[in-house]
Amino acid sequence: MLKKRMEDELNKQINAEYWSAYFYLSMSAYCAGVGLAGAANWMRVQYREEIAHALKFFDYVIERGGKVELKPISEVPNEWNGIIDVFEETLKHEQIVTSLINNLMDVAIEEKDHAAKSFLQWYVDEQVEEEANVKTIIDQLQMVDGKGNGLFMIDKDLGLRVFVDSTLTVN
Repeated sequence: MLKKRMEDELNKQINAEYWSAYFYLSMSAYCAGVGLAGAANWMRVQYREEIAHALKFFDYVIERGGKVELKPISEVPNEWNGIIDVFEETLKHEQIVTSLINNLMDVAIEEKDHAAKSFLQWYVDEQVEEEANVKTIIDQLQMVDGKGNGLFMIDKDLGLRVFVDSTLTVN
């Protein structure tokens, strides 16, 4: 059984994951609108990952005997200043998500909830990968100043990303 504090924090995270999904879907629309189909695809895959993360938290709360409480999702931005800005905002957002996951881990430690600690470790590791992947894309985009033939090639690579539900391997 989940302690109330852990349940409340996990419910906040479910909302944050759905907000993240909506954020990335908005970025996908923006990228599609400026002719970057590959980046639009990359963001749509990111959207699907966030939905999978939210559902994994959702199922975990229920599995532990808690109550899921879905809250309204706040509005997300829908305009950016070019593709570099899109990915810089993505990195900033992933850093916020990292802090949220770290906070959840802190609560699990304080509450001596070993099951939650085990569950959350995958997310801790996932965030390291998320930040590193986005940083690599930013570095590449900056090399080509976010335009020209280099952008065309990067966009083609971003279009190759496919969704794989990595949460299926989580406890």
